[in-house]
Amino acid sequence: GLDTVPVLVRQATDREMLELALVENIQRSDLTPLETAEAYRQLSEDFQLSHEEIAARVGKSRVSVTNTLRLLKLPEPVLSALANNQITEGHARALLALNTAQAQAAALQTILQHNLTVRQTEELVHKLSGERPLSPPPIEPAPEIKELEERLRQSLGTKVTLRRGRKGGTMIIHYYSDEELNSLIRQITGENGLE
Repeated sequence: GLDTVPVLVRQATDREMLELALVENIQRSDLTPLETAEAYRQLSEDFQLSHEEIAARVGKSRVSVTNTLRLLKLPEPVLSALANNQITEGHARALLALNTAQAQAAALQTILQHNLTVRQTEELVHKLSGERPLSPPPIEPAPEIKELEERLRQSLGTKVTLRRGRKGGTMIIHYYSDEELNSLIRQITGENGLE
């Protein structure tokens, strides 16, 4: 055994000791998401700590602290399902996107009845909330861009796509065979392409 053990002795008020004990408890790996959320809530309300301050004390990001705290806003049936391991934290977070407790509870029933994955739950929530799919629909190019694409198509003899960005853009010249690629290279550079 050791003859001496390095220790750090700190003077702390009862309040500071309670805060330190709470932070140590949060850092345990065996806490459930709801236990963690409740501990964050206690640090926020009892010790008037901001989400940023809580994050610094427990070694998490502010976003992680905020998202975990949001779990406490879910209705009782969802909290109960999460506490009883009927759903995961991922399921619960997905349900937060629904605006009403009734919608969240109804979605929970669907999750439980059909044993949905988190990804399937996210898709269900998107459908129920009337949100558009995750990828936005393509934007129709401006008329002047379409005109330039047509002029380039006629000049090069193949489809050309122009995409504008904030700082420039992309021009895609389509080809459908090595022979066509060689022809395009000769037109643009005056040199032979692939041999």
